[in-house]
Amino acid sequence: MKLKDFYRFAVEAGIHNDPRGLQTVERELALTREKFEEAKGKARDYFDTISLENPYADSRILWGDPETEVHSVMVGIDMEAGELLVADRLREKGQPIDLVLAHHPEGAGLSRLSAVMALQVELLTAAGVNIATAEALMEPRIKEIERAISPTNHNRHVDAARLLQIPYMCAHTAADNCVATFLANTFDEKKPYRVKDVVDILMEIPEYAAASALFAGPRVVSGDPSRRAGKIMLEMTGGTEGSKEIFASLEGAGVSTLVSMHLTEAHLKAAKEHHLNVVIAGHISSDNLGVNLLLDEIQRRAGAQLDIIEASGFVRVQR
Repeated sequence: MKLKDFYRFAVEAGIHNDPRGLQTVERELALTREKFEEAKGKARDYFDTISLENPYADSRILWGDPETEVHSVMVGIDMEAGELLVADRLREKGQPIDLVLAHHPEGAGLSRLSAVMALQVELLTAAGVNIATAEALMEPRIKEIERAISPTNHNRHVDAARLLQIPYMCAHTAADNCVATFLANTFDEKKPYRVKDVVDILMEIPEYAAASALFAGPRVVSGDPSRRAGKIMLEMTGGTEGSKEIFASLEGAGVSTLVSMHLTEAHLKAAKEHHLNVVIAGHISSDNLGVNLLLDEIQRRAGAQLDIIEASGFVRVQR
């Protein structure tokens, strides 16, 4: 397939698995198109036109000709200059690599990471949080992340790809949505009763079992494993962690157990203060699951198999 098709299939997979539902995604895209039509002058000149069709600012072709034929992809969680040099060295040794795919965003995908965090508002309202509260608490957190990312040298690794002439892409929220939907369906089917059941269910998934072999598997970090799981909320997509002020609202909404990729100490402290059970599924293992599911969907949509070269913490599991 061509790079442009690989990218398109990744975005389509993200939309198909978006926990907000297709109707909400289409409404958000329509609002973006309205903003573009209303934009004038420089605001229109610098408008992110990719966002007119792609609702995930952190999932982009970072460098490369969209017409490039892609048969072999080097895939990793963090694909930076070092990994791009590895790709270049492997090419020199005769390994075909048509594309380097990173999960975590770089370049324009990193500079606009905060743009995908609004997705969390719908996830919170679906859990029972008042929408006004969700928006009021998420807005300052989104601004905080925007400020934190602003001074980053966003294009450093993209420049390495350009100099090495290696097509380069990132798929962050598109893959994270796949995790969110997969785990939601899994928990709906298996209905964990105790907190320890949540961990046991995760351990049945190859990516989490593999992480456990590296002593980085799922674990309970708040609450007792024997407690009842009650109402479960998943934190698997939406850019990065939301507001640490939200836990009181989650408690009020009846959420008993939070399943997250990761939590800062400040977030964990707040969760404990509001008596929430917290299961950390694992960051890189969850990313592995998301990227694997994404690759499965891309290949299914393309009707073609890709040669996958594993790198940077990624292990291919095909379903």
